[in-house]
Amino acid sequence: MEDCVRIVQNYYDSDVQKEWDRFERHPFEFMITKRMMDRYIKPGDKILDIGGGPGRYSIYYAKKGCDVTLVDLSAENIKFALEKAKEANVGITAVSGDAREVGKFIKGKFDHIFVMGPMYHLLDEKDRIKALNEAVSLLKDRGMIYVSFILMFAGMIYYMKNASEMLLSESEQIFIDTVLKGNSYAGDAFTKAFFIYQKDILPFMDKFNLDKKHLFGQESILAPCELNILNQPPEIINKWVEIAEELCEREELLSYSEHAMYIGQKI
Repeated sequence: MEDCVRIVQNYYDSDVQKEWDRFERHPFEFMITKRMMDRYIKPGDKILDIGGGPGRYSIYYAKKGCDVTLVDLSAENIKFALEKAKEANVGITAVSGDAREVGKFIKGKFDHIFVMGPMYHLLDEKDRIKALNEAVSLLKDRGMIYVSFILMFAGMIYYMKNASEMLLSESEQIFIDTVLKGNSYAGDAFTKAFFIYQKDILPFMDKFNLDKKHLFGQESILAPCELNILNQPPEIINKWVEIAEELCEREELLSYSEHAMYIGQKI
């Protein structure tokens, strides 16, 4: 597992700008997720952003007047996030560390905790459980947690949008066979990554002391046709985003998304 952690760490250390720019290339994930989170997060709230990369969400909520602490495995992401926060004229606390041990170096209790990266890259379930137990332990009573997953069908959407020929690649057959069997996948992808079968999310999250508020597709229905929609006039894009927000919690439409978020409240 430690070799896997180093591989993931090196992946993000090597090109922080690419990860920062991801929401420029794929804005619907950020747009819809913010709309859902904004229902709960208010100015002055205390936020812990675990695995928040170069700080997109941290800086967004710091601008809204929240007290934000960012933790990420990549030291380069942390350095970049602090620079971006300074450019935005906001203050955040930021530290490099492992989500499975966050309680060792982060103290206090938080109104909101984001876990938007660790579930993508911790391949063993026991490590995913450990990371979420650490997060929940830092959450205030009745506090809110926001946990993101990469969905199994995200790989198929990627093939359809970007590289249809990859279906014939020998190296992709293990992943494709896992999709066809309806299982989750942990292993080689864009780096070491975990893709979850959508029906496994709620049974996994039931292991924690949480009251489920939402499970939604972070791109909603927009991921497969993202490029076409982004090429439309602003009024058409805005209408699609409005519709997508209305549909994002429809269970039967979840596989249209590449990412899913669970929002829960600590009991």
